[in-house]
Amino acid sequence: MANLYLVLWAVIPPLLFLWFYYRRTPAAPPWLNLWVLFIIGAISGFAALGLEWAMENVANRVLDWQQIQRHFSGVVFRQILAIAPIEEGCKLVAVILPISYLQRQYHLRATTVFLFTIAVALGFTAEETWIYLYHGTSSILDRSIGTPVHAMFSAPWGYALAIYISASKRFNRHRHLIFIAWLNSVFFHALVNILSISVRFSRPTNLLIYCLFPVLLWMFWRLEQLLRKLQKKHPLELISGRTSSVRTWQRCLVLSILSLGGNSLFGLLILSRKISPLRWELWFDPKIFWFIVQELLFNFGLGLLAWLIYRYLRSLAGRRYLFNR
Repeated sequence: MANLYLVLWAVIPPLLFLWFYYRRTPAAPPWLNLWVLFIIGAISGFAALGLEWAMENVANRVLDWQQIQRHFSGVVFRQILAIAPIEEGCKLVAVILPISYLQRQYHLRATTVFLFTIAVALGFTAEETWIYLYHGTSSILDRSIGTPVHAMFSAPWGYALAIYISASKRFNRHRHLIFIAWLNSVFFHALVNILSISVRFSRPTNLLIYCLFPVLLWMFWRLEQLLRKLQKKHPLELISGRTSSVRTWQRCLVLSILSLGGNSLFGLLILSRKISPLRWELWFDPKIFWFIVQELLFNFGLGLLAWLIYRYLRSLAGRRYLFNR
């Protein structure tokens, strides 16, 4: 029963996220196809785990791998040259294999290929979440918050692959773009892992953790923008100034949105970690209660400020769009 409980927590959040994108995609493929891709993604997660285990064994024989991992530079080396390429490579193969079979019978839309990428990435997430929960190395809350992360990692090469598969005429430059986009995914995959691991080290390295949620927030924005492009929708613009000075100022505001919004989410996560071990009756102890209220007001205040700046930039972009018409 305990194992079933862990499986449900590992599978349900990714499936809900997949359903969210399935409902938003016109002419989406049958749900059964996405379910199959989801399972293939989970299998690719086990394949990646096996490859990483083999890599660790080989590294332990050649180098003092455990000693290297105690240094931040060793963590960076491992993430960039091993973990991120293996995981993004397994997900890419898991998407290409079923697409190679399906395109013999159907002409696949670009949005369908992109949705297949999301399904595989979320299946990979479900497998990874189950591994973490089974070994007790992460909480249900942390893994639930990280549900869309693998989909955000794979969005660039999923977009490039969608353009290539759906094109009536395929050129070599389209194929090269898939590899470039895959390298982009590997870089940001490694970057996010490095930022999340930085908290284990002493200062000033552990301060990098405050860059994690702004980066994740930007990656989610990028995922949404790529989907809008495939759906032939007008992109959501934030930088609309006519002069270089105005555009620079607007870019600074965008960085403020990411910093304020990202660290607002990070602050709420830290608060939930602090109070979750406590019995709920203790939450109403005066000192604890006012601490919770102060933290909520502060972090929601940061989030509100980020949202107001976002609405300001969107209104400026909207005015320019109407004026140009």
